[in-house]
Amino acid sequence: MQYHAEVTIGLKSGMLDPEATTIQKALEHLGFTTNSLQMQKRFILDLDAPSIDEARARVDDMCMRLLANPVIHNYDIVIEESG
Repeated sequence: MQYHAEVTIGLKSGMLDPEATTIQKALEHLGFTTNSLQMQKRFILDLDAPSIDEARARVDDMCMRLLANPVIHNYDIVIEESG
């Protein structure tokens, strides 16, 4: 089966996010006010696996080993069957 996976990765609560802070300050200089701003990364993958559970396990392993740092990042995986 083919699966489409979307992984969203962001910093855990309390972690410093200097890129988001810089962007938030730049927005303020442009006249926009925000109460908070967070940066997140999103990875989109298509993969073959025998089941949705196996696909999720593979993507979770990718996150743990390369895409995210589990010490400082949270991540969310959404998987669906694809054509």
